[in-house]
This record gives sequence, C-alpha cells and structure tokens, in this order.
Amino acid sequence: MDYSKMKIPNHVAIILDGNGRWAQERGLTRSEGHQEGFNNLLNLVEHVFKTGVKVLSVYAFSTENFKRSKEEVDFLMELFKTKFRDYAEKLKDSNIKLVFSGSRKSPVDADLINIINECEDMTKDCTDGIMNVCFNYGAHLEITEAFKKMHQDIINNKMSVDDIDEDMVYHYLFQDLPPIDFLIRTSGELRLSNFMLYQASYAELYFPKTYFPDFDGKEFDKALLEYTRRDRRFGGINYEAKNS
Repeated sequence: MDYSKMKIPNHVAIILDGNGRWAQERGLTRSEGHQEGFNNLLNLVEHVFKTGVKVLSVYAFSTENFKRSKEEVDFLMELFKTKFRDYAEKLKDSNIKLVFSGSRKSPVDADLINIINECEDMTKDCTDGIMNVCFNYGAHLEITEAFKKMHQDIINNKMSVDDIDEDMVYHYLFQDLPPIDFLIRTSGELRLSNFMLYQASYAELYFPKTYFPDFDGKEFDKALLEYTRRDRRFGGINYEAKNS
C-alpha cells in the first residue's frame, strides 16, 4: 500500500467492538474473545502508526462496562494488568507515548491504577506518536469533569469566564489531544456509545461489519481508502493541513 498517495488522518479513534460475538460464533467464551481482541490490538497499533497516523485513541473499557458480569469484568481487569505493560514496552521501543483517558478511581483497583501510572511514566518522553487508551471512560464524565476543573480555576482566579473558548476546552479534558479526524467502530454497530463526543465533532465515521479480532492491518488499509475518498471541507477551511 502506497500511503504517500492517500490522505492520512492525524488522529484516528477506534471503538473496539465485537470481541464477545466473535467468540460466541466460534463456540468460545466471551473472555477468549477479549483475549483475542487484545492480541490483535497489539499488532494493529504497530501498523496504524506505520501509515503516518500521529494519534490513535482506542475505546478499551467504558464506565458502563462495569455493569457486565463479575466474571467478565474480573477477567478483563486481570487482562488489562498484563496487556497495558506489554503495550507500554512495545510502544516505548517504537518511540510512541502511551496515555490513558478515564477515571482512576473506584471501582478500578489500586494495583491497576499503579500500572497505568507506570506505563505513562515509562513512555512520557516518546515523541513519534501518541496512543490514548480510553479505560473506565465515558464522554459525559469527561466533559463534566472538565466543567468542574474550569470552575475551580475561575474560583482560584487562574482564568475568567471570558477566557473560555472551544480550543481551551480541550486542555481540560482527560488528555489534551487534537480533534479526531477518523472514527472507526468495528462489528457493524451504528452508534458512538458515549465515546469522545467533544473530540469527534467533525470526525468522519466508518462502521465496518468486521468484529474487532479480525480487524487487522488489511482492514485498516480499507478504512484508509474510504477516508481518502471523503471530502472534508469544514466550510472551506483546510482543517487537515492545519492539524497535521
């Protein structure tokens, strides 16, 4: 694939959907599907950054996912403890910074929070790209917390209400990242599920029917071909050049 002839989005976001259904269709447990999904993600991340993407956000676990069965949640928490370290080590070797968006409070246990902090610290000086893992995340929570932080800064005379504009809001979100250019949700579901709503305001949306464990580099390249065909005008502003 000649990526030099394609439009490469600066910030790609992926909702990792379909692990459970992928497993059930093969007579496997949902946990085995999650295991396969995480194995796929580790390979996919490497491919995504090789195409020229600078920021990759993935929806790994929402605040609402804690409503699932205790067995499934417990399995995922243990998987995160192992896989987050694997990602950090591999990303550091590729000079990619790893950050996390979401609440670092209960019901997430202290050991996992420590691992998250260690992973961020391990890659904090990397400069070739950013991987943003949305864990215990919800966009409504993110925006609500941003309001609270802005309010506190106003009370402490660090800013005034008149200072607030659309760009400033990004600085108060869980991570200060550029707007999403291309948002992919695997498995064919047609909804955003409370994912990065502020950042995705002008994102191009893509909904392949492929379950995430099968969404590999070839599937991502198909997505890029679709993105390349899209006409993003933004009222005549050369937005993509501005944010590259």
